[in-house]
Amino acid sequence: MFDTLSDRLASTFKSLRGKGRLSEADIDAAARDIRIALLEADVALPVVRSFIKNVKERALGAEVSKALNPSQQVLKIVNEELVGILGGETRRLRFAKTAPTVIMLAGLQGAGKTTLAGKLGLWLKGQGHTPLLVACDLQRPNAVNQLSVVAERAGVAVYAPQPGNGIGDPVQVAKDSIEYARTKQHDIVIVDTAGRLGIDQELMQQAADIRDAVSPDEVLFVVDAMIGQDAVNTAEAFRDGVGFDGVVLSKLDGDARGGAALSIAHVTGKQIMFASNGEKLDEFDAFHPDRMAGRILDMGDMLTLIEQAEKTFSQAEAEKMAAKLAKGPKEFTLDDFLAQMEQVRKMGSISKLLGMLPGMGQIKDQINNIDERDVDRTAAIIKSMTPAERQDPTIINGSRRARIAKGSGVEVSAVKNLVERFFEARKMMSRMAQGGGMPGMPGIPGMGGGPGRQKKQIKQAKGKRKSGNPMKRKADEAAAAARREQGAAAPALDPGNPFGLPGGAQGEDFELPDEFKKFMK
Repeated sequence: MFDTLSDRLASTFKSLRGKGRLSEADIDAAARDIRIALLEADVALPVVRSFIKNVKERALGAEVSKALNPSQQVLKIVNEELVGILGGETRRLRFAKTAPTVIMLAGLQGAGKTTLAGKLGLWLKGQGHTPLLVACDLQRPNAVNQLSVVAERAGVAVYAPQPGNGIGDPVQVAKDSIEYARTKQHDIVIVDTAGRLGIDQELMQQAADIRDAVSPDEVLFVVDAMIGQDAVNTAEAFRDGVGFDGVVLSKLDGDARGGAALSIAHVTGKQIMFASNGEKLDEFDAFHPDRMAGRILDMGDMLTLIEQAEKTFSQAEAEKMAAKLAKGPKEFTLDDFLAQMEQVRKMGSISKLLGMLPGMGQIKDQINNIDERDVDRTAAIIKSMTPAERQDPTIINGSRRARIAKGSGVEVSAVKNLVERFFEARKMMSRMAQGGGMPGMPGIPGMGGGPGRQKKQIKQAKGKRKSGNPMKRKADEAAAAARREQGAAAPALDPGNPFGLPGGAQGEDFELPDEFKKFMK
């Protein structure tokens, strides 16, 4: 969503890079480019004015003029101001002292409230809670049925006593759901309310009546991040008519310009609490302003990537795999490679994972063109192998490659390429596990494989080299043999002489040259 904004900001900072000192004209030009980038991203004009004012004040002060790297200092200022307009610190859910905690969802029709109710239920279930989804959207056709399906997919309970489609009283359903949750021991109630195509008095009154009936601990305004400036107007209308405590952004994976995300928190004074960035139920998480600012500025989002890895990977399995690699590259088999690949796949889209790494904006087109099905093809090739072939891929010859290719539905060259890539990856992973570091990089201190060891290995390797010319190799061997014979014929060194001189214990057979004898008188 923020690709265009990220590209414009990256271009602005690139023009500042390399300048030892930034003049006022340089800062004015950068501020103008940032202003245009924000306006093109559909950020609200009051937000843009406030943002540019703060950035210019700080950039023209001593904060930048005394910095060793002024361009990096300007980037730091922009990052901090972005975090500020996105809400500052992460806002957490408030839970009731006495269960159940009631969370009410409100917003326009089409914002994705029903699907988001299932995502929030699944997310809370993963936090150890037992949520209950309540169907209070009794007007939209099949809204109750949709919520039931979403709840089943998320593995959470649903309360839907009324069929909907214009039948039933949503206020009474919301009121009854609280007692039902207490009876069934659900500690969180998520109320899905009806939406409209626009702001009207009937919508506001129904939402206010439900709010008064259940006294929610949190009222979350669900807004489609793709509707731009209108999202701010809608949020202000809901804030004044019903009131809400936090904002949830849906459809962050869309191709809109993202101005809503950068405007709502600043204009309404209510922080963004959650963000939905995909169609799957698990593509939902808490909103972190600092991490979002990092993504916009192509600084990456390593914390989110680490959190996803911790959820997916087992610590015990990781330690077991590290121990196996430390023993030697041959211990790592294609079965292990397949297991690791499937673990990474559970983390989500490969493109999204790569997008969380710093600097990936420079190869954005290549990342977007990654075919996610390549992982499935690789898994099919490995699963078409016999257990013996997975344990020892060196036995895979031409006929075996043809059989594997036929079984997995790929070309023979694909099987060959996979095996070759596996050998390279295994060698690199084993080197890293043994402390050798990445190729071309020094080893980790205390883990072996350091520069001294590498030089020693290179020296040993050089000593064993032989010429490819048969005549030269024969001459080298003859010279080496002559050196060995000369060493054997040399007089033995006297062990009693501290200088190791040949002859007796006192070196009596040793004669100094004539030119040195005058110094001995």
